[in-house]
Amino acid sequence: MRRPPTIELSRPAVGRAEAAAVGVVLRSGWLGLGRETERFEAGFAAFVGARHCVATSSGTAALQLAVALLDLGPEDEVIVPALTFVATAHAVRYAGARVVLADVSRDTLTLDPADVVAKIGPRTRAVIPVHYGGHPCAMGEIRAVARAAGIAVVEDAAHAAGAAYRGRPVGTLSRLTCFSFNAAKNMTTGEGGAVTCASAAAAARLRRLRVLGMTHDTFGRRRLWERRTLRNAPWDYEVRELGWKAAMHDVAAAIGLVQLARLDRLNARRRALAARYVDAFADLGWIELPSEAPWARSSWYTFPIRVRARAALARHLATRGIVTGVHYRPLHRHAFYRDLRADVPVADAAWRLLLLLPLHPTLARSEQARVIAAVRSFDRRGISHPDRRR
Repeated sequence: MRRPPTIELSRPAVGRAEAAAVGVVLRSGWLGLGRETERFEAGFAAFVGARHCVATSSGTAALQLAVALLDLGPEDEVIVPALTFVATAHAVRYAGARVVLADVSRDTLTLDPADVVAKIGPRTRAVIPVHYGGHPCAMGEIRAVARAAGIAVVEDAAHAAGAAYRGRPVGTLSRLTCFSFNAAKNMTTGEGGAVTCASAAAAARLRRLRVLGMTHDTFGRRRLWERRTLRNAPWDYEVRELGWKAAMHDVAAAIGLVQLARLDRLNARRRALAARYVDAFADLGWIELPSEAPWARSSWYTFPIRVRARAALARHLATRGIVTGVHYRPLHRHAFYRDLRADVPVADAAWRLLLLLPLHPTLARSEQARVIAAVRSFDRRGISHPDRRR
């Protein structure tokens, strides 16, 4: 019996335009951080309405650099949601600070502002809300909590390019917002990320940190040489602090510029696919569907359902060539973070039921129909108890 064609969980929507843009960069002879990256930064800042955008080599690098701006010490604490990718917590650990886990809201699986209040202590310096699956956090409440406690807010918007909170684009709501553009995201640069901010001083330091703390990166020195404004030799620079090798390059930026021009259309396609799933499964009482708050506009990065006997459903779909996933195992359930104290009952309960269905702009209507039919054909007799694996 022939196996059915595989339906991927996610797939980048790239084509000839991206290939042509990369070809232009390759023929230019300048592949690293340069003019194309600057164009991408200006374009993305304009798209989200931010004053500054600093492009990085990954979303993880964006988080790492943004948290570095807080100048944390080993006794400082940063609150992060338990239900997130490990990069959120790693950024805190890279800075030498302590991770404190907070729970998520039952409906949206985004950071619960009430639990943030409960987890704030005398050593709390910051909170990192994560826009889970592209759905914005309750940023008004989180910012109010942060202001009252005198702590910083650094948004993890890895899932949320094109999302909005109460009509305001994600990327303009806090001092620092971090994005990811890896191959699975709403828009891709192949691999990459960015930090948006309002402060020129913060942007300048981010640019320095992403090139090992150097006062002038290679392209900057080249530009100064072209303008003959260097007092010393064109290769001259100074290292003023410890930084990382974390800048985006022009090949990635070229892809990103094409993707950015299409982002609204790509997100509209995701929204339409999500709406079709909701309509198709509305009568299935054994599935809990994701919801969108009336004050939010999700980017629909993922379509996470909650279902008992998750493993059985995943196996059922796999036999029909359908790839699924789980976002995420809570942080304290990873070996590296088992030392964290975690009173997060919502996150613990949710992750045992979560299953992602395929959702990406290149998902054909016929492929989605296969997914819908496969889910509806699942034998529900085995779903009276949640999966017992933890």
